[in-house]
Amino acid sequence: MKIIFTKSKWEMWNDPLIHFINRVAEDKFDGTELYFDSVKDDPKVIKDLHESNGLFLIGQILTDGKTISDHIESFKRQAEFALEAGSKLVNVHAGRDYFSFDENLLLIDKINKFSKQCGVEFLIETHRARLTYSLIDTTNYLEASSGLKLTADFSHWMVVHESDLSNQSENLQKAIDRSFHIHARVGYEEGPQVTNPSAPEWKSHLDNHLSIWQRIIDKRKTEGKEFITITPEFGPPNYMHTLPFSNEPISDAWETNIKMREILNSRLEI
Repeated sequence: MKIIFTKSKWEMWNDPLIHFINRVAEDKFDGTELYFDSVKDDPKVIKDLHESNGLFLIGQILTDGKTISDHIESFKRQAEFALEAGSKLVNVHAGRDYFSFDENLLLIDKINKFSKQCGVEFLIETHRARLTYSLIDTTNYLEASSGLKLTADFSHWMVVHESDLSNQSENLQKAIDRSFHIHARVGYEEGPQVTNPSAPEWKSHLDNHLSIWQRIIDKRKTEGKEFITITPEFGPPNYMHTLPFSNEPISDAWETNIKMREILNSRLEI
């Protein structure tokens, strides 16, 4: 098995896509994870840029709207775009935490059916404010939908539960078993992003996340998977802490993600 490291455009939100692609290639990432509504380029341009640079493309979709029907329609629109752009995998921020269980389950079903029909994996990210906002609720959806697959961004759950999740070991294992893509950001009890993953004061939190990510990798290896995708995903402000009054970020998020990739390469066993 190998790791395919992909890079989010988060830190270069307002930059032209070509500038982002050039920096991704320069810093030797294997691909990108791209939220399509954040770029103005048409899908053919996106596809050509990735193919000409030999980059793996993970599409990112954020369903939106006031009702579950709105979210289903927004998913369909963005999903078609993702396929046209040449996405090899698609990560979805799905539903809302305030929709009913049955409403969110309907959206999950639509996503699963679309994925099966097109042959591209669509994964639902574990994320605050979404249908997967808590480990408890996510477990219920996993039990109700055998086709539900996850993007593991468990940093959010550390905040939601104010916990390292060791007190929900059974539920956590269920989520690990269904996780096929990793967002490598280290969360803690009061926030989704520590100040610096290399800092000694965050060692226990980093070690905990690495242990969880290793379990995901080990699970996929037992299935004979040839690769797993990981996006180091430390974000800019307001995820990144800032200095009081000046509001200056305490570090460069892009460089932090390069450092996170180094940590993953040195600590994970493939």
